[in-house]
Order: sequence, then structure tokens, then C-alpha cells
Amino acid sequence: METRVALIGIIVEKTDSIEKLNCLLHEYGGYIIGRMGIPYKIREINIISVAIDAPQDVINALTGKIGRLDGISAKTVYSNIGK
Repeated sequence: METRVALIGIIVEKTDSIEKLNCLLHEYGGYIIGRMGIPYKIREINIISVAIDAPQDVINALTGKIGRLDGISAKTVYSNIGK
């Protein structure tokens, strides 16, 4: 199955949802290349980037699940390179 490399940008505004977010990321951990989190204390938010290499439907499913968490938003940018 063809995979794509993508970057999921996540903004966490409600820390109550972080445990659910981490469970989702753990569930999809086999596809995740790496992730970086930055706490932005001035705005009281967290900014997370997740690099992933997975089939497009898997990436879409993860992004959708993340976006449905309360106080969390997510957007994905895709590379044009498929494998």
C-alpha cells in the first residue's frame, strides 16, 4: 500500500484532552516518524507537530480523531512524494 509523508500540526487549548491525545498518538505510533511539542506559556497553549509516514486514509483518520477532541485542533500538510 502506498504511503505518504505528512506533518500534522496540533494546537492544544484545553489540557484536559491531552491524555486522550497521547492515547491516539500511541495507537498510531507505528506510523509516527517523530514529534515535537512546544508549550507556549504566554498564550497558555501547546503546539505539537507530528511527522508521519502512512497510507493517506490512516493519516486522515488520525487527524480527524485528533480534531474531534475537545479544545484541540489539527491540520495536515502532505508531501508530494509517495512510496
